[in-house]
Amino acid sequence: MTAALASTRNLLKVWFLLVILCAVFAGVGWLLGGLRLALIFVFCALLAALAVYAYADRALMGMVGAREYALAENPVLASTVARLAAQFRVVPPKLYVIADGFPRALSAGRGPRSASLAVSTGLLGALPPAELEGVLAHELAHIRSRDVLVQTFAVMLGVALVEASRIGGWLEHVLLFVLAPIAAAFAHLLLSPRREFAADRSAAQACGTPHGLADALLRLDQAIELVDFAASPATEPLYTIDPFADDELSRMFKTHPPVSERIARLRSLDPDWRSRLHAA
Repeated sequence: MTAALASTRNLLKVWFLLVILCAVFAGVGWLLGGLRLALIFVFCALLAALAVYAYADRALMGMVGAREYALAENPVLASTVARLAAQFRVVPPKLYVIADGFPRALSAGRGPRSASLAVSTGLLGALPPAELEGVLAHELAHIRSRDVLVQTFAVMLGVALVEASRIGGWLEHVLLFVLAPIAAAFAHLLLSPRREFAADRSAAQACGTPHGLADALLRLDQAIELVDFAASPATEPLYTIDPFADDELSRMFKTHPPVSERIARLRSLDPDWRSRLHAA
């Protein structure tokens, strides 16, 4: 699938989600107060969607504890992102840093002209340059295809529903039992694991080799067992790989394919790499 076709499909997914939400709000308004209240509820839904479109990336960066990146901190990071953005023909995303030892990267925003990209200090310290380049290219591929737009809407909806259940007492478990599956269903409806395979391929092409990203995925997967990580499971679609422990709630929101399959597909793009390695 070309980047243009993927971008169009993602725009249609967001419109589909908007129509569904407006229909739900209209139905609730109609039941509570007839046509007038239904129209008010739809107007409120449209305002909320507009706010998510305009400000969700900044809200998500605040949610994960990211701060704006200063050029003096790591000039190589900014230059690498700018170079890759030129290759992908996107506006360089606004950079953020997460002061956290857990190695992770995530992107959010509207698409090629407006997006944000965050990396943790743990990622910057754990990955050598070739692997870091692969991860950054993977995130920029999501930005080019507007995967970030769908991911941002899906995550904001999921977080809102999951957090709405945390009101305390026995009712919290009941609401979580009802709302979490709804949030997870929307995430799986909107986000196919194929988006990760496509972003991996695009990153390999931009970097000139699939092995930097493949090695990075392996390193990130191993880090899950070594470093503690805590966040809302509804944010799972944002990350390069699924960073969550395998508990019941986290399994509901898994939208990433297995890391082993992603690595195998990346290695298959250069099937002769083992023979060259032995020859060296």
